[in-house]
Amino acid sequence: MLPFQQTVSTLLRMRRLWQAVLLISVAAILYLATTSSSYPIPAAANDKVNHIIAFIELTIVTRLAWPRLSAFWYAPALLGFGVALEAVQANLPYRDFSMADVLADALGIAIGMLPWPGIRNAGEVDLRNSPDSV
Repeated sequence: MLPFQQTVSTLLRMRRLWQAVLLISVAAILYLATTSSSYPIPAAANDKVNHIIAFIELTIVTRLAWPRLSAFWYAPALLGFGVALEAVQANLPYRDFSMADVLADALGIAIGMLPWPGIRNAGEVDLRNSPDSV
């Protein structure tokens, strides 16, 4: 296996890393969704694009953190997170609840669930490359 492929394969198998990235992502998205301050962060002019990108990232990182977990578990959980964010925003004086944002979240989850080589097999050990293989 080429060194680059070996490095990528090793990174894809680092479950604890991806679980930490997911936790940090959820915290960052929660903060950005509820803050009244405007920070100079890269963002699209259309808020829906930001929602789509955020939930694509959350879905892909979830798939990397738990590659054997069925979409029947994580997709509703991620969508529930999006609905919960909107419910929190509905109670903030400087934010509003938007069903269009929830739909953008769902689209991001759907895009993040598209087949991507490597995620599904990241946890599989290829014994052909093992020094113990005979």
